[in-house]
Amino acid sequence: MNTTVVITGSTRGIGFGLARCFLERGCNVVLNGRSQESIRKATEQLQGYGERVAAVAGDISSREASIRLYDEAVSHFGRVDIWINNAGLGHEMRNLWEVDHHELRQVLRVNIDGVVSATIIAFLRMKEQGGGKIFNMEGLGSDGFMLDGQTLYGTTKCALTYFTRSFAHEARGTSVQIGTISPGMVVTDMLRRTVSDASAESQKKKQFFNIMADEVESVAPFLTRKMLATTAQSPKIKWLTKQRMIGKILLAPFRKRNFFA
Repeated sequence: MNTTVVITGSTRGIGFGLARCFLERGCNVVLNGRSQESIRKATEQLQGYGERVAAVAGDISSREASIRLYDEAVSHFGRVDIWINNAGLGHEMRNLWEVDHHELRQVLRVNIDGVVSATIIAFLRMKEQGGGKIFNMEGLGSDGFMLDGQTLYGTTKCALTYFTRSFAHEARGTSVQIGTISPGMVVTDMLRRTVSDASAESQKKKQFFNIMADEVESVAPFLTRKMLATTAQSPKIKWLTKQRMIGKILLAPFRKRNFFA
């Protein structure tokens, strides 16, 4: 039986890249996006993989949406082997007191409430079926790094890291693996929005991102391979290690990269 993978927020960016990589490795994949239109566009790009692709629209900040997503995956493929909480909302570079209250609440609902609910739902189902893997996507702030204008987003990712480690500790001894994946700086629409203005500060960040960031096509295969192979109870899969960072800095004078023109 093929491994079945559910990826929230997988109609674009790193989520879509992971979906394609899992399909290339023979897995079944269930896509998720907030709208039917985003689902339609994503599935069209993967139509060559036939019946191994399924898709469920739904706002993952809703517990009911996570339940429906899990149920639909089981209905299509019989079980869920890997569940990846990738869906997340970012925001424009803005001091926290300048963020609209509605946007603030929505970011918290998706990045924290949604991930917590989905992790619990997936864990209980996998425990009942006899095993599985749950991965939560880290991001800026997961390691405590601070960036002005990203306090809200960074807070959600820092909280997510603690939640995952603590949940995994409570779940030790079960047959469910619960861990994190850290893609580092990936060239996506979310990262581009952090340098969308013409300020001098944005220009500096662009220079930094051009050195440190990587394209989805480079990161996704590595993360996919590691998730399929890991046997750790609480795996920590990281792309941008200290060694890679040092290598990027040393090679920077010899590489022409312009992701953020």
